[in-house]
Amino acid sequence: MKWLAEPVMVVAMVFCATTAIAQPFYVPSGSMEPTLQIGDVMLGTKFAYGYSRWSVPHGLAPASRNRLFGRMPKRGDVVIFRLPRDPSETLVKRVIGLPGDRVQMVAGRLVINGQQVKLEADGTGKVEDAHGRHIPIGRFTETLPGGVRHTVFKTRWDGLLDDTAEFTVPAGHLFMMGDNRDNSLDSRVAAEDGGVGFVPVENLMARADLMLGSYDYLNLHSVADLIGKVRLSRFLRPI
Repeated sequence: MKWLAEPVMVVAMVFCATTAIAQPFYVPSGSMEPTLQIGDVMLGTKFAYGYSRWSVPHGLAPASRNRLFGRMPKRGDVVIFRLPRDPSETLVKRVIGLPGDRVQMVAGRLVINGQQVKLEADGTGKVEDAHGRHIPIGRFTETLPGGVRHTVFKTRWDGLLDDTAEFTVPAGHLFMMGDNRDNSLDSRVAAEDGGVGFVPVENLMARADLMLGSYDYLNLHSVADLIGKVRLSRFLRPI
């Protein structure tokens, strides 16, 4: 049985590493553009918020509201989590609201705890749609309470999710939003309506910390394009 020991050890080490240390994740949609692009591969730090059942592959651990070595995310963190209404689906969004926060959208502007969040115009960016087309879009810098600055895309101010009721984030939950504000199904839509709703802290899998690489596969049309579609500028960059 010695021949079996080495491969079993390798599998065990990989299992432990992806459970306790870090795990790569693939970005299939544009809801977090421009921070994350379609085709990005990011590294999620598994120990950043402690461990829950979803830290283990397929959720093969006991359910619990308390995380082992648990730490609460900071507002502005980019977080990978299991969708509460369908835990088989993994999403990545930005933490906008912490437990007890009041979050609302008013005329396309984010309001947290009664204060409109600072939003500064930053020219024009390009958003990639599901067909690989790059479309001009308004680019803005948003500054969250606490000082985290990040870029959002916005093209209109009167959409379905631009005026909402005020949400109060329950204890043990988070409010998530995508940086591509007009194209993100997130906590602004309740789970019973097909959205994300409030995300239990138990559902967190990892904090997105590092971009491993990126490939523009949507615009791959021939073998000759293989090398040209590698986005070298996005390799090994912090998120």
